[in-house]
Amino acid sequence: MNSELLFFMLSGMIVIFSILTVTSRRILRAAVYLLFVLVSTAGLYFMLNYNFLAAVQLTVYAGGIIVLIIFSILLTSHISERAEMAGRFQGLMSTLATVAGAALTLITILKYSFPEKTATAMPSDVKNIGRALVSYNENGYALPFEVVSVLLLAAMIGAIIVARKENMAAKGNKK
Repeated sequence: MNSELLFFMLSGMIVIFSILTVTSRRILRAAVYLLFVLVSTAGLYFMLNYNFLAAVQLTVYAGGIIVLIIFSILLTSHISERAEMAGRFQGLMSTLATVAGAALTLITILKYSFPEKTATAMPSDVKNIGRALVSYNENGYALPFEVVSVLLLAAMIGAIIVARKENMAAKGNKK
């Protein structure tokens, strides 16, 4: 009973803070809300006894990525600035994209036949997880990890360039 209550509390926190993350007009608050989402996700991992994954979630995402996001916000924009409200068309398109993404996710999950656990499954200790993270073979995650790192780097560089151009344009208008 206690684990069910904890699960619903963590799930509720994830849903509420995810909505607050994408609807907040202040970018620093959105980053803090994202921190709460990531910490709650780590709580779910701890509930599932995935202690290694929970620790990675806390250190890499809740620790490193959020600090990087906040550092980028402080470097590129003013804290007191508010984001512009999206127009009706942008809101409609965002809603359609969200519904389409949720439908695609649900269809994929419902059509996938999850294999039953077999006795020959690889044990999930730290050594095997480490090997899988740096492996390029069938059960390896090195290539997706590298693709995501390049994508994050490109996003950060793009955000800095856009913020610098807006900052330069604002300085040019003041002269």
